[in-house]
Amino acid sequence: MRYAISIPQFVEDGSFDPAALREFLRAAEEFGFESGWTQEQTLGTVPSLSPLETMTYAAACTERLRLGCVVFVTPLHSPVHLAKALSSLDQLSRGRLEIGVGTGGLARPFAAFGVDPTGLVARFNEGLALMKSLWTEPTVTLDGRFWQLDNAPMEPKPFQKPYPPIWFGGSAPAALRRAVRHGNGFFGAGSQTTANFAGQVERVHQELAAQGRDPGTFQIAKRVYIGVGDDSVKPRVVAGLRQLYRHAGPEVAEVAVSGSPDECIAGLREVAAGGAELILLNTLFDESEQMNRLATEVLPQLKDL
Repeated sequence: MRYAISIPQFVEDGSFDPAALREFLRAAEEFGFESGWTQEQTLGTVPSLSPLETMTYAAACTERLRLGCVVFVTPLHSPVHLAKALSSLDQLSRGRLEIGVGTGGLARPFAAFGVDPTGLVARFNEGLALMKSLWTEPTVTLDGRFWQLDNAPMEPKPFQKPYPPIWFGGSAPAALRRAVRHGNGFFGAGSQTTANFAGQVERVHQELAAQGRDPGTFQIAKRVYIGVGDDSVKPRVVAGLRQLYRHAGPEVAEVAVSGSPDECIAGLREVAAGGAELILLNTLFDESEQMNRLATEVLPQLKDL
């Protein structure tokens, strides 16, 4: 079992503390977390730093920690610009980048990004294929439905060859099929319960078999919203989730793991039993203190996984 930690991104205007984030990232490395992850929220009331800039800052503060975003809603991006930015970050970090992608669903405000939502999946597929071509081919020629290039080069390529690992989000059967067909891994959402995640993992394994793909070449992970402590942490976790998912109902409390160290250990064991090979621990408050408690009171009891 491998463990990752969420990188703090929620920063009120004018309150960013550079030294605190540097210390958090260095501590994450010292605790042995494999990777640190961001998420993307461009529009919204939650004050969230951009994932690309946050990962770039984190790359400069660390030496071993891998860095990722789950997920970039790639149809809202120019694939040429995104491919260039990600390739640059992989070079700057000396090959420590992980890339999460997803369609985002039709509820997104596409007009704000100048994007026609018609053909959302087709746009997603063409954009991802274009990014892979820019990362691997000397020049790219494409006469596509959405983008056209004529003998266009992009340098430098990513540090990792052929390109950084690509994780897919999503939960619908079609999304899981795309993940197996085009990706290196499936990343279960934090907004999904452990039981729902286990069902998705079962479908992923069915797709791996149907597509004749070696399961050893495909990774499975889950984001887990978590809070460790006394009984007071449970309402704080729920409050944090309600801030992220403003239209969620009372069932939102069911997606998190929270409570005493023993309760968190039990909850994470269920996630591992559901099929996760990498667990992203996403704290929602007191990030440094929570990471310390997770690393010293919870994870040592899970070494047998």
